[in-house]
Amino acid sequence: MTLRQKQSLFVQLVARLILEARRSGYDLTLGEAYRSPEEAARLAKAGKGIAASLHTQRLAIDFNLFREGHYLTKTEAYHPLGEYWESLDPSCRWGGRFGDGNHFSITHGGKK
Repeated sequence: MTLRQKQSLFVQLVARLILEARRSGYDLTLGEAYRSPEEAARLAKAGKGIAASLHTQRLAIDFNLFREGHYLTKTEAYHPLGEYWESLDPSCRWGGRFGDGNHFSITHGGKK
Protein backbone atom coordinates (compact mmCIF):
# COMPACT_ATOMS: atom_id res chain seq x y z
CA MET A 1 0.00 0.00 0.00
CA THR A 2 1.38 3.42 -0.90
CA LEU A 3 1.74 6.23 1.61
CA ARG A 4 -1.14 8.12 -0.01
CA GLN A 5 -3.38 5.06 0.17
CA LYS A 6 -2.49 4.64 3.85
CA GLN A 7 -3.30 8.31 4.48
CA SER A 8 -6.77 7.79 2.97
CA LEU A 9 -7.30 4.64 5.01
CA PHE A 10 -6.18 6.50 8.12
CA VAL A 11 -8.78 9.25 7.58
CA GLN A 12 -11.54 6.67 7.14
CA LEU A 13 -10.50 4.84 10.31
CA VAL A 14 -10.27 8.09 12.31
CA ALA A 15 -13.83 8.91 11.24
CA ARG A 16 -14.98 5.57 12.65
CA LEU A 17 -13.06 6.20 15.88
CA ILE A 18 -14.70 9.60 16.32
CA LEU A 19 -18.16 8.10 15.84
CA GLU A 20 -17.37 5.32 18.32
CA ALA A 21 -16.21 7.88 20.88
CA ARG A 22 -19.51 9.74 20.55
CA ARG A 23 -21.52 6.49 20.81
CA SER A 24 -19.58 5.66 23.97
CA GLY A 25 -20.37 8.98 25.66
CA TYR A 26 -17.08 10.76 25.05
CA ASP A 27 -16.42 14.14 23.52
CA LEU A 28 -13.23 14.69 21.56
CA THR A 29 -11.28 17.71 20.47
CA LEU A 30 -8.39 17.53 18.08
CA GLY A 31 -4.87 17.50 19.34
CA GLU A 32 -1.99 17.29 16.95
CA ALA A 33 -2.48 15.63 13.59
CA TYR A 34 0.18 16.98 11.22
CA ARG A 35 3.65 17.75 12.55
CA SER A 36 6.31 19.26 10.32
CA PRO A 37 9.66 17.45 10.15
CA GLU A 38 11.24 20.51 11.79
CA GLU A 39 8.81 20.39 14.70
CA ALA A 40 9.34 16.64 15.06
CA ALA A 41 13.10 17.19 15.22
CA ARG A 42 12.67 20.00 17.78
CA LEU A 43 10.45 17.84 19.99
CA ALA A 44 12.85 14.90 19.69
CA LYS A 45 15.75 17.12 20.76
CA ALA A 46 13.70 18.27 23.77
CA GLY A 47 12.91 14.64 24.67
CA LYS A 48 9.20 15.07 23.90
CA GLY A 49 8.83 13.02 20.75
CA ILE A 50 10.67 11.25 17.99
CA ALA A 51 12.08 12.75 14.82
CA ALA A 52 10.59 9.92 12.71
CA SER A 53 7.05 10.65 13.94
CA LEU A 54 4.16 9.32 11.86
CA HIS A 55 2.56 12.73 12.39
CA THR A 56 4.98 14.00 9.72
CA GLN A 57 3.43 11.55 7.25
CA ARG A 58 -0.18 12.29 8.23
CA LEU A 59 -0.61 8.81 9.71
CA ALA A 60 -1.08 9.77 13.37
CA ILE A 61 -3.39 11.94 15.40
CA ASP A 62 -3.70 12.94 19.05
CA PHE A 63 -7.11 13.53 20.61
CA ASN A 64 -8.21 15.34 23.74
CA LEU A 65 -10.81 13.24 25.55
CA PHE A 66 -13.72 14.53 27.61
CA ARG A 67 -16.56 12.88 29.50
CA GLU A 68 -19.37 14.87 31.10
CA GLY A 69 -17.37 18.04 30.51
CA HIS A 70 -14.24 16.77 32.29
CA TYR A 71 -10.93 16.61 30.45
CA LEU A 72 -9.48 13.11 30.82
CA THR A 73 -5.70 13.03 30.69
CA LYS A 74 -4.77 9.59 31.97
CA THR A 75 -3.96 6.84 29.50
CA GLU A 76 -6.43 4.50 31.21
CA ALA A 77 -9.32 6.77 30.17
CA TYR A 78 -8.43 6.17 26.52
CA HIS A 79 -8.25 2.39 26.90
CA PRO A 80 -11.72 1.53 25.49
CA LEU A 81 -11.09 3.72 22.45
CA GLY A 82 -7.57 2.35 22.09
CA GLU A 83 -8.85 -1.20 21.96
CA TYR A 84 -11.55 -0.22 19.49
CA TRP A 85 -8.92 1.49 17.31
CA GLU A 86 -6.72 -1.60 17.33
CA SER A 87 -9.70 -3.73 16.25
CA LEU A 88 -10.33 -1.67 13.11
CA ASP A 89 -7.31 -2.79 11.07
CA PRO A 90 -4.13 -4.81 11.66
CA SER A 91 -2.07 -1.66 11.02
CA CYS A 92 -3.76 0.38 13.77
CA ARG A 93 -1.61 1.21 16.78
CA TRP A 94 -2.73 2.87 19.99
CA GLY A 95 -0.18 4.96 21.86
CA GLY A 96 -1.38 3.67 25.22
CA ARG A 97 0.74 0.60 24.52
CA PHE A 98 3.86 2.80 24.58
CA GLY A 99 3.04 5.56 27.07
CA ASP A 100 1.15 7.99 24.80
CA GLY A 101 -2.53 7.35 25.53
CA ASN A 102 -4.05 10.04 23.32
CA HIS A 103 -2.12 8.89 20.22
CA PHE A 104 -3.69 6.87 17.40
CA SER A 105 -1.72 5.84 14.32
CA ILE A 106 -1.26 3.25 11.62
CA THR A 107 2.06 1.61 10.89
CA HIS A 108 4.22 2.58 7.97
CA GLY A 109 7.78 1.68 7.17
CA GLY A 110 8.22 -0.13 10.47
CA LYS A 111 7.08 2.91 12.51
CA LYS A 112 4.11 3.00 14.85
